[in-house]
Amino acid sequence: MVVSVTAQVTVSAKIDKELRRKMAQLGIKPSAVIKRALEDEVRERSMKITLEEASRASAILKKVSEEGWTEAIRKGRDER
Repeated sequence: MVVSVTAQVTVSAKIDKELRRKMAQLGIKPSAVIKRALEDEVRERSMKITLEEASRASAILKKVSEEGWTEAIRKGRDER
């Protein structure tokens, strides 16, 4: 049996009393909402960074001609 233990930290946020009252009336648990919002934000920003890096890499790769790719592949094969 494998047990995975992840360290957790506490994150807090200050909200208006009225918002807290409404959350209580609606049965909204702030910890679940905050956790989901932070996970979504991290996922979105990570994706944005990945797309920016892919765009930069694409721009660099477009500068290499077909002949350049062919030569690099042949050289790689010859080195094996």
